[in-house]
Amino acid sequence: MNDKYERQMKKGVLDMIVLELLKSEAKYGYQIIQEMRERSGDIFSLKDGTLYPILYRLEDDGLVVSKWSEAIGKQVPRKYYEITEAGKQALCEIEATWKKISGGISRIMGG
Repeated sequence: MNDKYERQMKKGVLDMIVLELLKSEAKYGYQIIQEMRERSGDIFSLKDGTLYPILYRLEDDGLVVSKWSEAIGKQVPRKYYEITEAGKQALCEIEATWKKISGGISRIMGG
């Protein structure tokens, strides 16, 4: 039962985390997955099938844009995702909402 609640809680913050990871530079999918895993101490360990629908949705909403890199030597082309100005603004709003909600939860839980 614990896994069910953990998945639900994580799902609610993935958009915010992806936008945060793209804030500093454009990244390709596997790079996002790796950085998310490393920076979270393995708390967020996504599969491609979880990440890409998030990226597509963020792109549809105008919060990120994507572009393909050119193949150089043996390196294959990669699709890079970059946060837009609208994405940066949305991230600020999402973060403010997250702080409000997590603060309320902390008060309820006594922490």
